[in-house]
Amino acid sequence: MFPAAAGYDRAITVFSPDGRLYQVEYAIETVRRGTLALGVKTKEGIILAVEERSRKLQSPGETQKIFQVDDHLGLAAAGYIPDARIQVDQARVYAQSNRLVYDEPIEVETVAKRIADLAQQYTQYAGVRPFGVSLVIGGVNNDAADLYLTDPSGTYIGYNAVAIGAGSDQVTEYLEQKYRDDMNLEDAAVLAVEAIYLVSEDKAGTQHIKMAFIDKQTKKMRRTTQEEIEKYAARAKAKGAGSGKSE
Repeated sequence: MFPAAAGYDRAITVFSPDGRLYQVEYAIETVRRGTLALGVKTKEGIILAVEERSRKLQSPGETQKIFQVDDHLGLAAAGYIPDARIQVDQARVYAQSNRLVYDEPIEVETVAKRIADLAQQYTQYAGVRPFGVSLVIGGVNNDAADLYLTDPSGTYIGYNAVAIGAGSDQVTEYLEQKYRDDMNLEDAAVLAVEAIYLVSEDKAGTQHIKMAFIDKQTKKMRRTTQEEIEKYAARAKAKGAGSGKSE
């Protein structure tokens, strides 16, 4: 006889007696095993940051986990990144369709809701599997910055700061302690670097850190240079030394 869970983790459309969809839970576990991705909302815009572990001969400067959806909107992913590309393609279609039909940029929440709806569809039909990826979606609409999280279950929730992937529980606790509503983009970038160093095996270099800004004034997404990240890392290490903590 199979263990209690075994009979219910073979079909995505069947709830277990205790009300669980095991395939969805397995997909969420895939996200937890991915490298860290996080987003921070500030008074000046949005910071998206990720940790990427590159191979020695991999081309430098290529970012696999941060995507631009529209001029004013981007996202960071954790989990099974090929699944993220499918969701990003859909988000880009939504964004461009909105411009064609309404002649205005799409709302950040609208993209988050539609991606969550897409993820939810893959939790209720036989013959498919859930998306094994979570997205941190950030952008600027009018004079407001918005940050949302989607997950494989089809949930989407707004945040001021959020982390997904390996070590996200520890990073979330750190963000709860350090986040301030009055932060500017540079302060948030330093906080993002500190958060990545908190759980990363590499406590010194910056090649494993990738980052992007979405500025409220310009309403444009911009990827940061490695020199900028090194500057933020130096500030993060200086703060750690000043507080008597080692990085």
